[in-house]
Amino acid sequence: MKEFVLFIRDGGNIDNMSPEELQKHIKKFGSYIDNLMKEGKLKSAQPLEINGRIVSGKNGVIKDGPFNESKEVIGGYFHVVAEDLDEAVEIAKANPLFQNGEGEVEVRPIKKLEGINY
Repeated sequence: MKEFVLFIRDGGNIDNMSPEELQKHIKKFGSYIDNLMKEGKLKSAQPLEINGRIVSGKNGVIKDGPFNESKEVIGGYFHVVAEDLDEAVEIAKANPLFQNGEGEVEVRPIKKLEGINY
């Protein structure tokens, strides 16, 4: 099995949901997460707050972030295991985010390097 990170990219629409919409959203994602856990595919998953900082350059320049010039941000991630990239893509395609026809999921294999991965 290989490991992958699924980056959830959206416009931060969760902050604009009514309490009822938020509960439906949470229930859909809860079912998705439960299924991945039952299948032994999920290692971890977390939503991310919209605020943060970007550290860049050799002097560690700090900017407000993330990607404050973009409407699309990484709203969360899933760390999953799959046989290959195709299976990881299928896991991503099942994400309830797509039920409303919005957002995107970036699927990235985790590179294994001696002495770095834990």
